[in-house]
Amino acid sequence: MSGPEKGLAAATVTKVAELIDYQQGAVVSREIVKKSGGNVTLFAFDEGEGLTEHTSPFDALVQILEGAADITVAGTTHRVQAGEMILMPANQPHALVASKRYKMILTMIKT
Repeated sequence: MSGPEKGLAAATVTKVAELIDYQQGAVVSREIVKKSGGNVTLFAFDEGEGLTEHTSPFDALVQILEGAADITVAGTTHRVQAGEMILMPANQPHALVASKRYKMILTMIKT
């Protein structure tokens, strides 16, 4: 893994997928930006791993960097692949499952 241990260096070009590694049988996360208006977190999901259905009081934008995920929002499942993104609206139930291992950026928008 390259880059700073926590956060993201300002004004530095970064290969985002290299900032986080997969771990067998696990979901790994790394917060790279944290501000009062929102935050940006990287995730790496091993195949078959996921986040069970939950809600958030904020909109969340998921961008898939590599691999593919099955993302369910309000009962509808979407296959989201590398180079694609989906907005998970505030207060709507959502869940994520790795149909194959994947890395994603989650941008939480608080304001």
